[in-house]
Amino acid sequence: MQNNKCKICRRLGVKLFLKGERCFSVKCQIVRRPYPPGIKKKRRRISISEYASELTEKQRLKNLYQLRERQFRRYVERALSQRGKVEDATVLLIKELESRLDNVVFRLGFASSRAQAKQLVSHGHFLVNKKTINVPSCMLKKGDEVSLKENSAKKAIFKEIKNVLKKQNVPPWLKLNAEALSGKVIGESSLEGAPPVEISEIFEYYSR
Repeated sequence: MQNNKCKICRRLGVKLFLKGERCFSVKCQIVRRPYPPGIKKKRRRISISEYASELTEKQRLKNLYQLRERQFRRYVERALSQRGKVEDATVLLIKELESRLDNVVFRLGFASSRAQAKQLVSHGHFLVNKKTINVPSCMLKKGDEVSLKENSAKKAIFKEIKNVLKKQNVPPWLKLNAEALSGKVIGESSLEGAPPVEISEIFEYYSR
């Protein structure tokens, strides 16, 4: 039976990379079936309303970062509370989402998906500034260091982690040390490389 995570991507019409390596293979469902589940391939798509478009963008970003509705709403409302331009709120929203510990673990290459990163962090496999942190939503800042626990590195799930990290391309605001199994926040995330989502529509959705 098709995985529910694949159905989410097909329903929203965009790759959210929820299945890790599978999303880069020919087995990716959105590549094999580039239409919503339950809709015949040749059936003409019906135009959607402005509200439906805003809802879709919201669902895309929320599912991309693997957040519950209440969590995601808090991030959006905090961004909107800034009395500046929409662009400023957009930057703030992406900055906060990218600064989450689970996202940093994913970006550094320790996990193949954000869902896996969240699970690994929750199980206490990582140190932040040499202290065990098992809260995926922990916000990191410039100068913070993330490292894989010595005991965790011996587990089967991390068997090939050094080889994986050596091939990992990290964003410019992060620095990876593959040999030391660690990474460091050296700057702030920006809209460069941000998810392909119309964030202004998300703000409109929550401003209704």
